[in-house]
Amino acid sequence: MPGGARGLYRRILALHRALPAALRALGDRYVKEEFRKHKAAGPAEAQRFLREWENYAALIQQQINEDKQNLGEKTVYGIQLTEEKLNDFRDEQIGQLKELMDEATKPNKKNHHF
Repeated sequence: MPGGARGLYRRILALHRALPAALRALGDRYVKEEFRKHKAAGPAEAQRFLREWENYAALIQQQINEDKQNLGEKTVYGIQLTEEKLNDFRDEQIGQLKELMDEATKPNKKNHHF
């Protein structure tokens, strides 16, 4: 993967520092796995991969900025995936999404101090 990937990787991990702890841990783990898997990607796949992660970084940056402005209101991070977008995913990616969803929606016993 081209050298720009390393900068993007670092930028995403830096953006994750502004996320709630559980989302940060989940996001960091996912980003690390995905970048590791795509180290040997061909040029076309690498370009698509980097474009999608650039879009993700821009979205997260925007949502972090909105969160800073919405004092008191809880920000929802991420986006709803359209059926069209889901149809573009490979079976392996659908499995990863399911794992992420399960992990993200799992009750966190440590954070039940209301």
